[in-house]
Amino acid sequence: MIIDLPRFIAAERPSWTELETTLDRLQAQPDRQVALDEAQRFHLLYQKVSADLGRIATFASEPELRRYLEALTARAYAEIHETRERGRRFRPARWFFAEFPRVFRRHVGAFHVSWIITLVGVLFGGFAVMLDDEAKEAVMPAMFANHLGDPAKRVAAEESSAGDRGAGGHSTFASQLMVNNIGVSIKAAALGLTYGLGTIVLLFYNGVILGLVAIDYVLAGQSVFLAGWLLPHGVIEIPAILIAGQCGLVLGKALIGHGDRAPLTARLRAIGPDLATLIGGVAVMLVWAGLVESFLSQYHQPVIPYAVKIAFGCVELAVLSWFLGSGRAKDGAPGAAEVRA
Repeated sequence: MIIDLPRFIAAERPSWTELETTLDRLQAQPDRQVALDEAQRFHLLYQKVSADLGRIATFASEPELRRYLEALTARAYAEIHETRERGRRFRPARWFFAEFPRVFRRHVGAFHVSWIITLVGVLFGGFAVMLDDEAKEAVMPAMFANHLGDPAKRVAAEESSAGDRGAGGHSTFASQLMVNNIGVSIKAAALGLTYGLGTIVLLFYNGVILGLVAIDYVLAGQSVFLAGWLLPHGVIEIPAILIAGQCGLVLGKALIGHGDRAPLTARLRAIGPDLATLIGGVAVMLVWAGLVESFLSQYHQPVIPYAVKIAFGCVELAVLSWFLGSGRAKDGAPGAAEVRA
């Protein structure tokens, strides 16, 4: 086969350079998600360079060019056909800001169910305290005993002692809140082992407690105090517990296996990484909620105006809503096809 070598090199070198640049980028970022169109382009370049190598193989006068194309083809082949597990460095920021919201959306249906179950509990608890004031004593756990009295009296006491609150114990209180809330979340996720039934009961019960407390304060005319107290930490803490419930429901669904013919071990293996990501994200959210509850929520007017606390909570809610929708593929399209580089 006779070819015009200088013209051939000039025409084909852009493809070689593009493939080399792509390989350098993939090897520099081994955990990078590659969109489907990028993967298809990479494979096309590999085929093109392989064909070019075959065309110049007979040119003994160009050993350097042949060695260059051989090395380039070998690198591309290894990138496509490599089957060994690559060592991947854990990147906390990428995991939390990209992977966590992406996994959340992957199982968003379970989150909606978690939210609905909790909402039903809130309505039940709210109606219970509206119809019978003694419902608080019957349902409220011991750790919420300070909410059993008259909300108006508690608000007055809280506001009068707001300046002295904490007295150096903020870090201890924050750690207690984190440990308690993370424990509740792990329990909500682990109860998925009961085929999701335990998770459902726990979510409903948490909703009942929330409804009892919230409506009790509303009926006592303390809605502003309630919002100023609950919003700063609650807009993070409550969704975190709902996501933990989401974990439990996903686990329960995998155990039941309805509509999935894969063996149980395969189903559990498939959801394992997602469950770990979700519960890890929940832990981070609850650490933040614990800090906010200890250092902000426990201070009341006149130390911190309720309007400031409510505004802070609204900003947190907006940021959380944006955050859970972040981490999408480059094209931003929901469900965009991706392959692992």
